Amino acid sequence: MATVIAGRKPVIEALRAGRPVEKVLLQAGATGAVIEEIRALAARRSVPTATVGREEFRGVFSGETAQGVLAIVQARELLDLGALLEVPARRGERGLLLMLDEIADPHNLGALIRSAECAGIHGVLLPRHRTAPLSASVVKSSAGATEHMAVAEVTNLVAAIGELKQKGYWIIGLAVEGNRSYTQVDYRDPVVIVVGNEGKGIRRLVREHCDHLVTIPLYGSIGSLNASVAGALVMYEAARQRHPS
Repeated sequence: MATVIAGRKPVIEALRAGRPVEKVLLQAGATGAVIEEIRALAARRSVPTATVGREEFRGVFSGETAQGVLAIVQARELLDLGALLEVPARRGERGLLLMLDEIADPHNLGALIRSAECAGIHGVLLPRHRTAPLSASVVKSSAGATEHMAVAEVTNLVAAIGELKQKGYWIIGLAVEGNRSYTQVDYRDPVVIVVGNEGKGIRRLVREHCDHLVTIPLYGSIGSLNASVAGALVMYEAARQRHPS
């Protein structure tokens, strides 16, 4: 089954990552160094490129701005938990995973995956239901980071947490009611960072199975940070501890 990736950076990253790409569509009039880079990458991979008019282009993708570039790609197959855990094992590293509990906003999901890729997270774990799908909007919001990030899907996050604990992982949830600052825990062991829904936070059962609940100090009048910003702060604290300068 084919799907669409929209935007210059996401298409470049799909081509660089080796994602199976059927065709690249360029809207007539799209020019510049980035467009030439896309043409060159597509040619290197023997991916056909076509220039089409605005109406035909919009007929393929009518969502938010695509910056004059679309890629028709094979729909991505998500991993299971076992395959996700093989990623750090292959690298000989202690696992660092991001678990997202019902993130509903595609822009937040994309931003979290982008931060995860930049922070060296080995993989992202999503629930099968009540979460934003990996749509063109998510790929674009991630600036193409979805093309480089291992993503797994499970039916039950609590059951997944139980399996992860058996594998030696510590589960660290980000919650307003956390009993310690996010900088006061050790992220150097195998760790799963859990970020909850934009409005409700981490669900009760998931929260109860976390080993630690951490919070981010706030010094203004607003009671919480955006989920993607909060998640990025915790991921980068983990990266700082694992990669001290």
